[in-house]
Amino acid sequence: MLNLTNITVSFGGRDLYKDISFQINPKDKIGIAGKNGAGKSTMLKLIVGELIPTSGLVNISKSLTIGYLPQELNVSSKTPILEEVLAANKQVFKINKRLEAINKELTVREDYESDAYMELLNELSDLNEELLHHDGDNQLKEAELLLKGLGFEQHELQLPYSSFSGGWKMRVELSKLLIQKPGVVLLDEPTNHLDIESIQWLEKYLKQYAGIILLISHDRKFLDNITNRTIELSNGKLYDYKCNYSKYLVLREEEIITQLAAKKNQDKMVKHTQELINKFRAKKNKAAFAQSLIKKLDKLDDIEVDQMEKDRIKFQFPEPSHSGKETINIKGLKKQYDDKVVFRDVDLSITRGEKIALIGKNGMGKSTLIKTIVKDVDFDGSIQLGHHVMLGYFAQDEAHKLNPNKTVFETIDDVAVGEIRKRVRQILGSFLFSGEDSDKKVQVLSGGEKTRLSLCKLLLQPNNFLILDEPTNHLDMVSKEILKEALASYSGTLLIVSHDRDFLDGLTDRVYFIKDKDVKVYYEPVSQFIESYYGAAAAIEQKQVVKKQPKKANNKKSQNKQKSLERKITQLEEKQADLEFQMYQTNDQEKIIELQKQLKNVKTEMDASFEALMSLSD
Repeated sequence: MLNLTNITVSFGGRDLYKDISFQINPKDKIGIAGKNGAGKSTMLKLIVGELIPTSGLVNISKSLTIGYLPQELNVSSKTPILEEVLAANKQVFKINKRLEAINKELTVREDYESDAYMELLNELSDLNEELLHHDGDNQLKEAELLLKGLGFEQHELQLPYSSFSGGWKMRVELSKLLIQKPGVVLLDEPTNHLDIESIQWLEKYLKQYAGIILLISHDRKFLDNITNRTIELSNGKLYDYKCNYSKYLVLREEEIITQLAAKKNQDKMVKHTQELINKFRAKKNKAAFAQSLIKKLDKLDDIEVDQMEKDRIKFQFPEPSHSGKETINIKGLKKQYDDKVVFRDVDLSITRGEKIALIGKNGMGKSTLIKTIVKDVDFDGSIQLGHHVMLGYFAQDEAHKLNPNKTVFETIDDVAVGEIRKRVRQILGSFLFSGEDSDKKVQVLSGGEKTRLSLCKLLLQPNNFLILDEPTNHLDMVSKEILKEALASYSGTLLIVSHDRDFLDGLTDRVYFIKDKDVKVYYEPVSQFIESYYGAAAAIEQKQVVKKQPKKANNKKSQNKQKSLERKITQLEEKQADLEFQMYQTNDQEKIIELQKQLKNVKTEMDASFEALMSLSD
């Protein structure tokens, strides 16, 4: 099907990967995990053939078609977006163009009895049959479904491609990829430019997709809802787990705990052996014994303990100054550009300590509302900050405002005051700038690193009201976790725009939902709002499915089987951990071989149990 064998990729004398191998199987929906720079995008480029490995082989079945959506685009077109999507399925597009030409020719010809006329009729029949084979009659419907699902309105489908921004062009490119229905879909951060509604639609589409999916995403919920396998790239190694991202984190941590225990035992054994060597090596009658111990240590393979980049110093905010009870009061707020009204008659009041999520479809005016609040744009109405309110604002382009000639350390040292100045390097460490990283110039940092630095800079300032516009863009999982932990402990007031459901979940306690030029307030967490608002249609659909089920007993039987499989998987995981621990403890080669056999059987049984569990949930 699709195999990567002994792949090594080197850049500038450094190995990004070293002799990694894995096989991709039918129905695999794989999430590729790893920190920024681990080589996730490189992996997709190797599969699609844009990069050649330094060594190793990428074997792809000739019958397997591959569709690839990169992070960045280089497309320019004045064609209406609906035509762009239809033209992407080149085979169907070619057939339709030929059918159009034949039908046009038949209307003007009158040589009904000629061989040439009959040949045209035969070609027409063959093409219609081929079109039916490719499901060509449904192409228009499919194209509209994809574009509307990803957020386009009906009247926008005839607008030229060039009239849309980069984020909306990316949605068109995603539609062009999906309409071709390739056997393997490679997606690199597809949710970066999507709102919550479009993300949920794409989730459902990809979950039901018949082909293979390889997905890079820093959206944890998105990964969990789609994938059944996780591949982690870390320090040139590959770790493969037959489960979604959240389950992988649990298993990975358990594995590391086992490694730590084994490493501890090995270190203890080495220390004891070394003491014996030191004790007996000078004694003639024990010299041979000491030499045998030395040989034993020489043959011993050190147990390596993998790190998951969780070991970091927790960041704590400087305590912000105390503001009045009312943070901000907004009355009759209106914003329009020429004849286009973005929102109107907005009345909002935010009190001290509230943490609010501002959500809505892209293009509804979330960023514009934020810009009016911070008075970056003109507006009609009244905006009044409360007593002693100190406002801090993180814009989407905040990273571009950093001084490129300053170092990471200098950037933070400039805003640090008082006792915090003594802890600048410690604070930078908590934001994953450790060691030499703090002495790098801003101009050499990646997009994610600049975002982290901008956030660190903002969070160190004594603001008691923070407004954050898409702060998680370009951040990897670990960085988002750091930011979320910092904001959760923040005692001030927070208004945040984000489409990342996992990031918002548990962080905010109410929702501002912008729709139809209005802002509605919902006094509930984001997860609850999404369930009640976006999940209404899904709930109705689910009820219909339940009604169709013939027997209640079958449901119960299925549930019992699921619970049984979950218990079995847990037992197998415990057995796996125990066997691995035993392997680390012994140097007996025969015992190691026997343990390896047992471990292989356990993994085979676990894979089968996982597949059985996945089939029940389908």
